[in-house]
Amino acid sequence: MTRMDIERTVLGEGLSITRILTGLWQVADIEKDGHTIDPETGADALEAYVNAGFDTFDMADHYGSAEIIAGRLLDRVRDDRRPVVCTKWCPPPGPMSDDTVRAGVAERLRRLGAERVDLLQFHWWRFDHPAWLDALHGLARLRDEGLIAELGVTNFDAAHLQLALSDGIPIASNQVAFSLIDRRASGPLSEVASRWGVGLLAYGTLGGGFLSERWLHAEDPTALSDWSKMKYRRFIEAAGGWPAFQAVLCAAAEVAARHGVSISNVASRWVLEQPRVAGVIIGARLGEANHSASNARLFDFALDKDDHACLDEAFARTKMVPGDCGDEYRKPPFLTASGDLSHHLDAPLAGAKASQTPHRSNGARVLSGTYWEDAAGYCRAQRIGDRILVSGTTATSGADRVVAPGDAGAQATYILDKIASALAALGASLEDVIRTRIYLIDPADVDAVAAAHGRVFAEIKPANTLVVVAKLIGDYAVEIEAEAMLRLKPEVRQEQET
Repeated sequence: MTRMDIERTVLGEGLSITRILTGLWQVADIEKDGHTIDPETGADALEAYVNAGFDTFDMADHYGSAEIIAGRLLDRVRDDRRPVVCTKWCPPPGPMSDDTVRAGVAERLRRLGAERVDLLQFHWWRFDHPAWLDALHGLARLRDEGLIAELGVTNFDAAHLQLALSDGIPIASNQVAFSLIDRRASGPLSEVASRWGVGLLAYGTLGGGFLSERWLHAEDPTALSDWSKMKYRRFIEAAGGWPAFQAVLCAAAEVAARHGVSISNVASRWVLEQPRVAGVIIGARLGEANHSASNARLFDFALDKDDHACLDEAFARTKMVPGDCGDEYRKPPFLTASGDLSHHLDAPLAGAKASQTPHRSNGARVLSGTYWEDAAGYCRAQRIGDRILVSGTTATSGADRVVAPGDAGAQATYILDKIASALAALGASLEDVIRTRIYLIDPADVDAVAAAHGRVFAEIKPANTLVVVAKLIGDYAVEIEAEAMLRLKPEVRQEQET
């Protein structure tokens, strides 16, 4: 196959990638019945992409044998055509010591047979488990050692991307869902990425294959077995259902006809032209087809104002997928193939363990391990009956490290995660919160802190007081306390009333 001139971009401090990345998530789909792709045969398929100019591959620790196949490719191609390997580490929530982080990266290197991961992308299941920030700092140190060329994240929302960057993590990219159907990444996340120079790597741009001629004017499928289609059919439903999807598909077909390209080309090109999008990830089913020539058409045309007007008119007939990027992995409704990821959210929360209150038979309390809890003699949160009081909470990691110094909005995000963790340890959730109090030292931070509070409580709407104070102890910009009231089950409420 003739090597094509494929557009490139740079992530971080110098990692050159093609703006179309070849995604290997379908390796897991191919291998789900226990059949494993022969590594050399798989490497043959990847080498064909390299020979065509598509030398950047995206994979993950859980994409079947994708890393092993990529490792065989790396062993073959050692000249100036060396492929770029982007993989992910998706550990279960738990303590993230330096040894744990190093072991996770070492396993990626072992499977790849490499001395360095070009782009290591980190995924975390639940932000109210604070060890995610420890893991990122550990990965940053491995980047300094040269085991990682550039550090990325995957499925981070705008608030937590901002928090990580403000805490000094050198993040080069954030991989998120982005398509004609799911346009969440064009909102706050794009703004944060632009502010910090982070590249967005977009997956799902073809909607699991739904954004193609095959589905134009087609009936809504009643049974699906392909993991990607099962997943993206849920996105279609969240965006307004099959009729709204068909409106977008018809608009894309109209644009495609004007340019002499495919609907899939238009779908990917629209994403590629969005601010801060560094590249789109297009999946490959190894051994079944090679779409290099079709993918290369993305660089033969650009969308004009009439094209955008046509698509915008169709967008108006859809609904925005709810929430921010990554929410589909962390809260219902889970827009994934299985439709339920709650098993990933059941891990015990580090630093938020409940114990019986010694002097109260109906009480429990939570200690998070900060220095001041022992020094001043208080707990992070205390439950008495169905009432929970959460102490004034600051953005403190571990015993005494200030998180995101100088960024009140990022600190508020971290604080609210800590409050959620304390509530969970006592059998409650943020939905049980009935009052919050916020203490600020700079009135200029009101908007940023209010936005963080609103992201969590927009629907819950507890009573709230915000006070500007002269000073907080330590290098903190904001402190928040909360009060919650457990919603008793009907049978428990009836028993108490009688």
